[in-house]
Amino acid sequence: MTGNLEKAYQTLELWFQAYPRVGDPPTPQDLLGGLATQGTGRFERAIETAQKEIAVHPDILFGYASLASNYFSLDRFAEAENILEQAAQRKVEEPYLLELRYNIAALNGDRDQMDQIVAWVKGKHGAQHSLVNAEALALARSGRLKLARQDGEREVAVSYQAARAVWEAVCGNTAEWKRNATAALALSNGRDVEYAAGLALALSRDSSRSQPLADDLEERFPEDTFAKFAYEPVLRALSALERGKPTDSVEQLQIALPYELAVNGLNFSHFYLGGLHSAYVRGQALLASHRYAEAAAEFQKVLDLRGLVGLDPIGALAHLGLGRAYAMQGDTAKTKAAYQDFLALWKDADPDIPVLIAAKAEHAKLH
Repeated sequence: MTGNLEKAYQTLELWFQAYPRVGDPPTPQDLLGGLATQGTGRFERAIETAQKEIAVHPDILFGYASLASNYFSLDRFAEAENILEQAAQRKVEEPYLLELRYNIAALNGDRDQMDQIVAWVKGKHGAQHSLVNAEALALARSGRLKLARQDGEREVAVSYQAARAVWEAVCGNTAEWKRNATAALALSNGRDVEYAAGLALALSRDSSRSQPLADDLEERFPEDTFAKFAYEPVLRALSALERGKPTDSVEQLQIALPYELAVNGLNFSHFYLGGLHSAYVRGQALLASHRYAEAAAEFQKVLDLRGLVGLDPIGALAHLGLGRAYAMQGDTAKTKAAYQDFLALWKDADPDIPVLIAAKAEHAKLH
């Protein structure tokens, strides 16, 4: 309840040592496959416990969902798909499993598979409900914001609305992110909603409104792993960057490092957004600090860890950040390749998106 996942994990390990037998849920085996392990980046431990869970309870959802999601977080997509197929054969169905399958297909660029999943869930209320944000997020990741908004309007949950504010903000659409962030905060002051809305505000250089949200998270969730190590550092780092203090921004993000390669409240059990926001913002701060090689490494981290980032638009925009870092190092070949990768992902993007206009202008100067 405090959100202290490190203490939760240590307690579960002690419990497991005392009572190692897998029995009827819940047991330490079950819980070690869940939030305490994934939220602290202990994916291999979670995989181990999930495999044992499936062996004992082959017809229960938990083991399959845990094992597939952990494989996904480690970019082991083929293994995740294999587990999802095993679950389907056992008639173990749950909207999250379809959402996970859709995310894998989208990251692999498998349009046919994406369409098949969408067609299959039509009329199945729970499953269809869970895919709405995934579809919108996939569209936003490719810069097709107008279509993403149409899909997103069907989903009114406040967490999804706060997430939409973020992808509008990273693309530079002021009116849309303000509308969504304001509406989300009017409905909820939940931890994840406050962070997502605050992230949208901070990305749009409105720290006068994002900083009070960071302060509120610190006050209300003093032990919470996500708030303390993921959400607050990112919001404070963006505020420092807005004030023209990139060195302070990088320093703020040191706090995020212990659990940077873990899931957070926005991509555990649902895919509202993704992870590695701290790495992406660190890349921006290092760029501003003229530490270009280090900036490139942070953007490359975002690109390499596709499972943790998921369909979050930063997974596409990291290509642009990487291109800018290479450009400042004078590496023309790598610069062109990075810009081309971004523009290929955004080949069908709305032409009036500010970040796309800037990227095209920068790319044109390379020739």
